[in-house]
Amino acid sequence: MKRFHIHVGVKDINKSVQFYSTLFGQQPSKLKEDYAKWMLEDPRINFAISTRTNDVGVNHLGMQVDSVAELSEITERLKNADLGVYDEGETTCCYATSNKAWVSDPAGVPWEAYQSMADADVFSNKDVSKTDDSESDCCAPDDSKSSCCG
Repeated sequence: MKRFHIHVGVKDINKSVQFYSTLFGQQPSKLKEDYAKWMLEDPRINFAISTRTNDVGVNHLGMQVDSVAELSEITERLKNADLGVYDEGETTCCYATSNKAWVSDPAGVPWEAYQSMADADVFSNKDVSKTDDSESDCCAPDDSKSSCCG
């Protein structure tokens, strides 16, 4: 089954967790010092926030899937849209190991299609220590304005 994904960049993780927990009526399913995620069933959405983005607001959108077959189906649809799909393959991002592909829609909004396989202890397998603003981007391909994941 597919789940819609939204990732929002925030400045203050604690204030944002408090706000979204109140809005959604539940605490995050994953909470780190720089990241939080809610896996909601109604509506069926994976809503994530982090301080790992250069800008606040919607960072990227995506479709999370449960199976390799669903990921292949969505990736093939993206390729048919002829927008230059970047097949990232297996990666670690947002405290999860995932298999993913990226594309930017005609308006330039980054989208990811991905299957999460396991939780991870690190935010990313890329060298992304948040020591200054130039190093805050994390997971998206270099040619994408997105900087994170789901």
